[in-house]
Amino acid sequence: MNITAILSVTLILFSVIDIIGSLPVLINMKREGLKIRAGVATFSAASIMLLFLFFGATLLGLFGISVASFALAGALIIFFIGLEMILGIRIFRDHHDDGGEGSIIPIAFPLIAGAGTLTTIISLKAEFDNYSILAGIVINLVFVFIILNSLNWISNKISPQVSATLRKVFGIILLAIAIQMIKDNL
Repeated sequence: MNITAILSVTLILFSVIDIIGSLPVLINMKREGLKIRAGVATFSAASIMLLFLFFGATLLGLFGISVASFALAGALIIFFIGLEMILGIRIFRDHHDDGGEGSIIPIAFPLIAGAGTLTTIISLKAEFDNYSILAGIVINLVFVFIILNSLNWISNKISPQVSATLRKVFGIILLAIAIQMIKDNL
């Protein structure tokens, strides 16, 4: 068991999933009447992430795409997500209907297990073993579940300034991760 690898994967996925940076979005969705069931959202995101962990490379092979090429594409996505977080701009657009059940769409996908997360998982396979990635996914999903389950309490405790600061810090980390991934896969 490589604790350093598990910690690295966990922190990378934590930055990409960015559940802390998503808190303002989640709180706003809840206030607008969107029902968020923590268990359903977490299980759905886990299913998507695990399927991609174990079958993502096969899927890429069907399209004739190498893991290194996918990692470079993923690095670009991560780079742009980092820019969004730091600059407060919207590059990627998510569309969802207001109201109703939101546990699977938009919470599980694309908020938790979106393009950035899936790209990161396949990119991590170039550097880390499946066990480390699986452990990192599980640790992050436990944290996601706790956050989703505590949204009401959190919305009463966190200030908008703290949320904005955390989002920018994780944005800088994502930019650095993207640059490293580009260097490693060129």
